[in-house]
Amino acid sequence: MNGYIQAEEIAKRWDISLRQVQTLCKDGRIKGVVKFGNAWAIPENAIKPTRTGKGKPGRKPKTNEEEKHERQ
Repeated sequence: MNGYIQAEEIAKRWDISLRQVQTLCKDGRIKGVVKFGNAWAIPENAIKPTRTGKGKPGRKPKTNEEEKHERQ
């Protein structure tokens, strides 16, 4: 398919694992991806998504009160 490349090639270009690319595709974080069976087709000009900075899942940020209590 012209204009698209496989997830393996994107993983090499972006220096991340194939599994990370698959997860980005599944989560809709790469624009224009198409899934064919169990393979992802990714636009050649796709831009690597940046991290969201949300922290670890399941953890809520500490409040100022909690931080003060921990210092004492």
